[in-house]
Amino acid sequence: MVAEFGLVGLSLLLLLLFVVILASGIWIAVALGLIGFAAMLLTSNVPIGQVLATTVWSASASWTLAALPLFIWMGEILFRTRLSEEMFRGLSPWLQWLPGRLIHVNVVGCGIFAAVSGSSAATCATIGKIALPELDKRGYDKKMSLGALAGSGTLGLLIPPSIPMVVYAVTANVSVLQVFLGGFLPGALVMALYSGYIIVWSLLNPQKTPPRDKPLPFSAKMRESARLFPCLLLILGVFLSLILGFATATECAAFGVTGALLLAWWSGMLNRNTFFQSLMSATRLTCMIMFILAGAAFTTAAMAYTGIPTALAQWVDARHLSPQLLILALTVMYIILGCLIDGISMIVLTAVIVLPMVEKAGIDLVWFGVYLVILVEMAQITPPVGFNLFVLQNMSGRDTFTVAKAAFPFFLLLNVAVILITLFPQIVLLLPRFAFPS
Repeated sequence: MVAEFGLVGLSLLLLLLFVVILASGIWIAVALGLIGFAAMLLTSNVPIGQVLATTVWSASASWTLAALPLFIWMGEILFRTRLSEEMFRGLSPWLQWLPGRLIHVNVVGCGIFAAVSGSSAATCATIGKIALPELDKRGYDKKMSLGALAGSGTLGLLIPPSIPMVVYAVTANVSVLQVFLGGFLPGALVMALYSGYIIVWSLLNPQKTPPRDKPLPFSAKMRESARLFPCLLLILGVFLSLILGFATATECAAFGVTGALLLAWWSGMLNRNTFFQSLMSATRLTCMIMFILAGAAFTTAAMAYTGIPTALAQWVDARHLSPQLLILALTVMYIILGCLIDGISMIVLTAVIVLPMVEKAGIDLVWFGVYLVILVEMAQITPPVGFNLFVLQNMSGRDTFTVAKAAFPFFLLLNVAVILITLFPQIVLLLPRFAFPS
């Protein structure tokens, strides 16, 4: 009892210390390292320097993790092409017949770009740069246009390749490919929920939907869509080689970068300036994520010495919580966390505590990774730190909370997606189990 009380007190002390450090404005990676240092100082006589060196090296020297900077660079290259403009022109003739018409371009366009970017912010900004002005020019409802784009931009995290999926797979020591495969059907589900909502909204508000553009013959539609084919071929090539086992995730990322460079050259946007801009932007983002992962790895090792994760897993086991109740509690926790910190930090900060609980409850770690990424999607559109909100605020000139209000229905639809994959886990597990039968 004394030992248990001591662990509770230590947990509260470390949590309070972490809040104070973060509130001071120190980088998250440094804050994680300081918490790990404090935990080991209070509970162990192990040489801290050796643990730090060993854990940082083991967290960084990973062949799987090499896919991360490559997928980031692939997205940065395509972010600087004319892909968004060509995507709007190519998709709009095919979506005119749907209620809501060109608002669906936000959903489908973000879904396609998500499959080559891996980044929510890049997806939202790339599609938004062309979609918002075009929708405004045609007289579409501003609130719905903003909300659909904010929600659809989050597909950059769920539809592989996904940067948070790579981070989770490395953190949880599960297959990147299985987590990628697990994201396809939930990604399609979220797109269907978004488009379904747009259809219902447009039927209830017909006065807010402009008239249909003049119909085009099939040959004209094909000509408008012709420039989308190289991008679709890039997506198909990367994932067929991944799914069929021709290449690892890291090798596919290298193929993707090569294809993205060729696509940028083909579009006429590849020059010395855009090449170095994309390279430096990818380097900055990769360094930030790697720094956070290194800090999280040290903290994870430090927490193992304290005994807190083991005690917490035993506590959960003693309460005999059902997997559904555990998922409900974690959902509430992650929604609150999503209002305070970014998605990558949500994953690495909570992994050391949450993963033992999840394994103890018998929840599949591949399923949990996809579930967690959907919750990270929610964080992208919840104030005050939702990054998609900031992107659209700058594009539209509206304040963050106006954009957040427009995005709120899509936040609720992500909650519906969480409920559906919890009730029907095969939505996530069907493709991984088909590709990797046990």
